[in-house]
Amino acid sequence: MSNFNLTDHPHRRYNALTGEWVLVSPHRAKRPWQGQVEKIQEETRPQYDPTCYLCAGNERAGGEKNPDYESTYVFRNDFSALLEGTPEGIVEEGELFRAESERGVCKVICFSPRHDLTIPEMEVEEIAKVVDVWQNEYNELGAKDFINYVQIFENKGSVMGCSNPHPHGQIWSSTSIPNEPAKEQMAQLQYYNNHRRTLLGDYLKSELEKKERILVENEHFVALVPYWAVWPFESMIISRRAIQHLGQFTSEEKLALADIYKRLTVMYDNLFEVSFPYSAGIHQSPTDEEPHPEWHFHMHFYPPLLRSATVKKFMVGYEMLATPQRDITAETSAERLRSLSAVHYKMR
Repeated sequence: MSNFNLTDHPHRRYNALTGEWVLVSPHRAKRPWQGQVEKIQEETRPQYDPTCYLCAGNERAGGEKNPDYESTYVFRNDFSALLEGTPEGIVEEGELFRAESERGVCKVICFSPRHDLTIPEMEVEEIAKVVDVWQNEYNELGAKDFINYVQIFENKGSVMGCSNPHPHGQIWSSTSIPNEPAKEQMAQLQYYNNHRRTLLGDYLKSELEKKERILVENEHFVALVPYWAVWPFESMIISRRAIQHLGQFTSEEKLALADIYKRLTVMYDNLFEVSFPYSAGIHQSPTDEEPHPEWHFHMHFYPPLLRSATVKKFMVGYEMLATPQRDITAETSAERLRSLSAVHYKMR
């Protein structure tokens, strides 16, 4: 029997950020991008859609009217999942039934007045204005005494539950720290207490030395496929500096984040020459007035496509009931993404 190696044999990989594991089965699909690549007929959208409730000047679903905005535009979600006026309360029935009230504020960010543009098709300077809004909203929402976490995220594409094609993202800020950041909070704090350095700072240093999973980088940020990736072409943007949150960004770092955000998403679109769907979100320190030196700013990208624009990865069966599983290794995904052109396919 041959010696065990990560390229050929089934194995588990440990996610140092969450303390969880992923099953990797590379023998099932060593060359997943070979063979027929199905293309879909993309819908051509106008620059302005009079029926879109996010376009400038149009009436939203809740009855409010958007201003004639010319850049990014942010407003309170008309159908918020969290409400600022929720009264405090706990309902308990023995040890097994417990509920707690949850206050919060939800907002929507229109990235651009252009109905037909997505992040990879926008200019870096335009994306930098989105980052400016992120920073402002993190500071303003985080300053509220009942807000302890600000979750910024983007769902791109109908397959990821995006109900409107107009390019936009969301912010949900809440009293409690959500599950995923809470897992990362515990792992990063334990690592920092043991080493007095950030977990992702040391992880990024090692990744830059190995270079197996690096996708793109600039002076302030690195995009890579994480060693513990679950989704086929999952990636993560990590700041080179051990920044805890958006409020600490310099002007140069905001522009650099916009640059790498665009370059990574252009890479995604070019993979199957389609507007590549994903859910992406920023993880950063809580806004509970604690310093949190253990936190290191990063942004996750979870795209569902596997073999083509129409073949998707689903979390079902074993993955829902046991452990997440993937066929292609993180190294294979990174190699495939690195091989792509830096020019968006629509511009070629």
